[in-house]
Amino acid sequence: MPGAVYSPFADRAQEREGSLFPLHVGDTWLEPVVGARMEDLRTDEIEGLHRYAETRGLPALVDAVVEKVRDRNGIPCERESILITAGATAGLGCALGALLQPGDEVLILAPFWPLIRGIVESCGGTPVEVPFYDRVGTPEAAVEAVRARASARTVALYVSTPSNPTGRVLDGETLSALADWARKEDVWLLADEVYEDFVFTGEHVSIATLAPERTLSAYSFSKAYGMAGNRVGYLVGPPDWINEARKLGTHSFYNAPTAGQHAALRALSRGADWQAEARRIYAEVGAQAASLLGVTAPEGSTFLFLNVRERLDDRGLSGLLEDCFEQGVLVAPGASSGRDYADWIRLCFTVLPPDQVLEAVRRIEPLLT
Repeated sequence: MPGAVYSPFADRAQEREGSLFPLHVGDTWLEPVVGARMEDLRTDEIEGLHRYAETRGLPALVDAVVEKVRDRNGIPCERESILITAGATAGLGCALGALLQPGDEVLILAPFWPLIRGIVESCGGTPVEVPFYDRVGTPEAAVEAVRARASARTVALYVSTPSNPTGRVLDGETLSALADWARKEDVWLLADEVYEDFVFTGEHVSIATLAPERTLSAYSFSKAYGMAGNRVGYLVGPPDWINEARKLGTHSFYNAPTAGQHAALRALSRGADWQAEARRIYAEVGAQAASLLGVTAPEGSTFLFLNVRERLDDRGLSGLLEDCFEQGVLVAPGASSGRDYADWIRLCFTVLPPDQVLEAVRRIEPLLT
């Protein structure tokens, strides 16, 4: 698996003089809601702030997540259905570690979040890419796309909605068709829903409501509340399988950072207005960036995914990335999101304040359009 997936120029960026716009990273410039920041946590108010927590997670946070998952996602849920993880990244790793035997195959709807391919490989599985978000338009086509890549070794199907990197939001009919196929084929569903709170067009549907008995769903406070550095997420699924995932969590990260969990608990109760404002800002800057580049505004998430094949010279994509870097802009190569996307790039429109993002887009617009 590659050591660098987001930009081949990340190391060189440290030496570059002048303005730098790191649009290759999926993050936010917004600070968390007041009251849920690290500076708001005090040892004289929170007992055990710097100690180990229970391996399932802080009891109060587990209870709060159970309530959220029931009310907002509509997923049947008990305390035993939850594992607080070191970000959604660790949650997906624990889920796959619980499911896979060496050589088992995982269908991954592509283009995909760049790290999922390596996570499957690190668990001994074989990632099987399914070109999907840029070309599948109906529930019937969705099922045909995954059926064409499935085999007797297929154990799970990875679904991301809203999609990183395309920004597409899968509708309920498409998700229902995929859930029906998974049930018929006895395949697990691995749901990546970390951008659930940032849907600009359409409605978010949790696929676990359609097949709860065979779905493991990953969520993230990193995206939901601007807490990427805190490393807190959670995994939801059938209790027996969450128990297996918990064993893996115990033997890897042991427990999600205790202080981060306390901050997450506060964000759940105080962050609704923060999310609403972030969603408004993200939708606006995403639409503006898309307009500058002559592409359709994203339906959700925090990314634009661009086909730049017609803009490449004999240097290929590496030459275009070099030209963007010369303009002070880092973007991610599309091949990190799937082998069929070697002539694409991904950029994040939330990692910097909107005026800086739009300045970066204007700098590279002549290279891309």
